Amino acid sequence: MGRRKKGRDIHGWLVVDKPAGVSSNAVVNKVRWAMDAKKAGHAGTLDPEATGVLAVALGEATKTVPYITDALKAYVFTIRLGQATNTDDTEGEVIAESDARPSDDDIQAALGQFTGQIMQVPPKFSAVKIDGERAYKLARDGEDVEIAARPLWVEELVMLDRPDADHVTLEMTCGKGGYVRSIARDLGEVLGCFGHVRELRRIWSGPFDAEDGVSMDLVEELAKTGELDAYLRPLEDGLAELPELRTTDEGAARLRHGNPGMVITSDVEYGDEAWAAHDGKAVAVGIYRAGELHPSRVFNQ
Repeated sequence: MGRRKKGRDIHGWLVVDKPAGVSSNAVVNKVRWAMDAKKAGHAGTLDPEATGVLAVALGEATKTVPYITDALKAYVFTIRLGQATNTDDTEGEVIAESDARPSDDDIQAALGQFTGQIMQVPPKFSAVKIDGERAYKLARDGEDVEIAARPLWVEELVMLDRPDADHVTLEMTCGKGGYVRSIARDLGEVLGCFGHVRELRRIWSGPFDAEDGVSMDLVEELAKTGELDAYLRPLEDGLAELPELRTTDEGAARLRHGNPGMVITSDVEYGDEAWAAHDGKAVAVGIYRAGELHPSRVFNQ
């Protein structure tokens, strides 16, 4: 018999405004400790030096993480022009330099190549797995890492500022799996001047905004007091992209046991993914078929 996890059965989302200099996993571990939660995870890794939205899921909310990682998200980032690094950010070593500097018009003209459905090669220093090993571990060991290009949907990429000849600030809205460092690297190559990310901030992710996030200082200050619960957002926020259905007492009971349950609907089509609510709480996510929801995830909250 497995050992029972310690901690509280607490369910929901704590949106953190992650500071620079700390890993995403370290933030999750700190939140879990501070809230004495049995289970915690996050919806989308941020590089240690990046800041902004890190949505931490607690308890049953961890089952909704895929819906946040699949949602659109937005980044504001500054590129250092004229230099390439081996990590595609300021943490790495400079491996190439150029005196060329593109004009604002050159940059604007190039951005169109990075919108829509593009193919992107993740940075060599990334968590992508190659034959079971993380790419960054292989790169640190000096291996010549080859990473296959993968598709990325870029909804929008716009120039916000050109503070000086060496820097440009952009905002990107994209889908799952986007690497801002790769955008900086590839844009620098297209412009013929090299480039890497100097600063990066995720300003929103799905329904979560950085301006609504709590600071790590506040997490530390309120740790173990129970007062952080006031900042907890409901599990249901993680299902904002899916249609909501209502279910009866009997339907909720069936769904909680993993069986199809009757739901009330008006505009959800056969085969759509949706979630069922009972007394304002999410009961299950599943596929709608002829008046019933066939559950794929069940929530016990």
